[in-house]
Amino acid sequence: MATALNTQFGINGQLKFREDAPVKGTPPDTRPVGGLGAASGLIVAEINNALGSASVCLQGAHLMSWQPKSQPVPVVWLSRDTQPAVGKSIRGGAPVCWPWFGAHATESSFSGHGYARTVPWQVIESGTEPNGATRLTLRLVESDKTRAQWPHDCNVDLTVIVGETLRMELTTENTGSTDFVIGEALHTYFQIGDIGAVRVTGLEGCDYWDKVGGSSLRTQDGAISFSGETDRVYINSAAECVIHDDKLKRRIHIAKSGSFSTVVWTPWVEKANKMGDMGQPDGWREMVCVESANAIENVVKIAAGTRHTLIVEYRAESA
Repeated sequence: MATALNTQFGINGQLKFREDAPVKGTPPDTRPVGGLGAASGLIVAEINNALGSASVCLQGAHLMSWQPKSQPVPVVWLSRDTQPAVGKSIRGGAPVCWPWFGAHATESSFSGHGYARTVPWQVIESGTEPNGATRLTLRLVESDKTRAQWPHDCNVDLTVIVGETLRMELTTENTGSTDFVIGEALHTYFQIGDIGAVRVTGLEGCDYWDKVGGSSLRTQDGAISFSGETDRVYINSAAECVIHDDKLKRRIHIAKSGSFSTVVWTPWVEKANKMGDMGQPDGWREMVCVESANAIENVVKIAAGTRHTLIVEYRAESA
């Protein structure tokens, strides 16, 4: 699989595909085929150009890492305890939440945040941008299992452009004859020095649903800082956000379009310990999620024959 991908889509010196080691404890004859290695583990695209580096797992179109060459520390966080496996989500990176965000509205047995992050995607295009950045486009692979959860005709593509900045474009095209509604998010985990020494600006005065201890509607007063578990869905805002990191002495800019919700999340110690894959004992202190989304009031209706694109661009600079 990796060899064929390198032949068709590889870019000499910039983009190559590799097959991860076999998933521990998984018999070879039970590993699925598709966008994954048939007899080994998962297929990962490795990007490394003069501007930056990144890795993308074909399962879930899951960006796992990104580091511009100007930064001594990665900008996107990946848990040191994550164990990528067939059909399982990866802890960290930028999971694709689609076609719903959070729990499914009616089916409790369906995966939270949708199925897109745990199923195969296929490579449909790659190339080099005029500025030297590397472009990779993946498309969600439909199956009987996905159609049972989402019986709508559509194409779902994720384009990742890796350079000094990281641009991600999630496009849903309604190829059917009836309208449908989606919820979505790029659930990005950012590498920080310490959760107690960061603040997030750009959402001052915005309303948000506070998911900790029940769901209540509140209004943000000033910058967001962290002293405990935080799980908030900010609504009706397309504003750019900035993560101010005093320990790493840098700012991470998050600019978006086609997104009117922003989710801010940190599990804190008790929930992180229960999750078990956050990089024990204190990996959770080195990450914060600022997610570009369309959720709750901001879910998106996509008319038949039209498309919707959520775009986000990340940029890091020294403070």
